[in-house]
Amino acid sequence: MRVTVDVAGEATHEIDLAADLGRSADGATPTYADLLDAIDYSPHEVSVLVDGRPVPEDQPVEHDEVTVLRLITGG
Repeated sequence: MRVTVDVAGEATHEIDLAADLGRSADGATPTYADLLDAIDYSPHEVSVLVDGRPVPEDQPVEHDEVTVLRLITGG
């Protein structure tokens, strides 16, 4: 499955789950955290949205389009 990852206000990435991520050593399906790792983002600095709603990063990828929203911190 190909997943389009749109980093809001920045770049759009095309990730092929089978070719780019494969399966983990235990045979598990890639998670949203794996998608973030593929585009060099940490789950601590972004939120993953599907249809405008946040999804947990430990959930298996089930959608072919996601939005990554960078979080702003500091003071």
